[in-house]
Amino acid sequence: MTDRELFRHTIATLAYRGGKTLRDAPDGFAGFDGTGKTPVQLLAHLGDLFDWTLRMMRGSREWRVSQPQGWEHESRRFYDGLAAIDLVLASDEPLEAPLERLLQGPIADALTHVGQLAMMRRMAGAPIGAENYYIAQIEAGRVGPDQVSAAKKS
Repeated sequence: MTDRELFRHTIATLAYRGGKTLRDAPDGFAGFDGTGKTPVQLLAHLGDLFDWTLRMMRGSREWRVSQPQGWEHESRRFYDGLAAIDLVLASDEPLEAPLERLLQGPIADALTHVGQLAMMRRMAGAPIGAENYYIAQIEAGRVGPDQVSAAKKS
C-alpha cells in the first residue's frame, strides 16, 4: 500500500466514523451545550480543517475560520471536504505538503473532533451504536454519506 492509498483509507475512515455521529442526530443536537463548543461549531471546524488540508496539499498554509451555517449545510461540507481531498489523492496531482504532516496536523485533529461528537451524542441522550470497526467495510474512495451498514460486534 502506498502512502497515498493509506491516506485515502484514513479519509474514508473519517467519513465512516464521522457519518455515524452525523446520521440521525436528534433535533436540537446541533446546539447541544455542555463541552465548550456546540456540535455544529465542531462540525464547521471539521470543514475548516478539510479546506485547510486541501489548500496545504496545493501549496498554501492559509487558515480560514468559517461561521457555522447549520447542521445540514455543515454535514454536506464535511463530506464535500473529504471528497475533495480524496479526489486529489486519487489523482496524479503533485502534493505540496508531506502526507505525514497532514496526518499529524489537521487529520489527527479531525479524528479527535469526530470522537468528541460521538461523546456528545451520548451526553445528549442519543448515543451512536457500538460496532467492531476492525471488520467495518471501509474503502478508499467511499467518502460520502452513503456508507455500508455498521459491522456487527464479533
